[in-house]
Amino acid sequence: MAKITVHAGDFLKGNGDYHFGSFVLHTEKTRGHLVGEAIHNSQLELIEAASEESVKKLGGAIGWGAAGAVILGPVGLLAGLLLGGKKKEVTFVAKFKDGRKLLATTDSKTYTKLMAAVFNK
Repeated sequence: MAKITVHAGDFLKGNGDYHFGSFVLHTEKTRGHLVGEAIHNSQLELIEAASEESVKKLGGAIGWGAAGAVILGPVGLLAGLLLGGKKKEVTFVAKFKDGRKLLATTDSKTYTKLMAAVFNK
């Protein structure tokens, strides 16, 4: 099980998980429940490493004000991905087929799995 930290978007800020090919994220409907909503990675429409440009393109300015504080510069992000390692983190933007969006951080290994899920569709 991999941890995902939600920063902004259509899901509650805080901790989520990714395991067995599904995100488990909290929404307003699951607020206060022990388990969040499970969303299979087949529902991913787009995922990409977060940059100022990708966040603006995907989410616009509304609701994404906190994004600037968590986004790594593109050069730093690329360096982190290239260096690998279990402790490297990647901040990414994702859009699901139902239109919901997510700005989150996870480890580089999980990010690679998510990218593969979108690529293999």
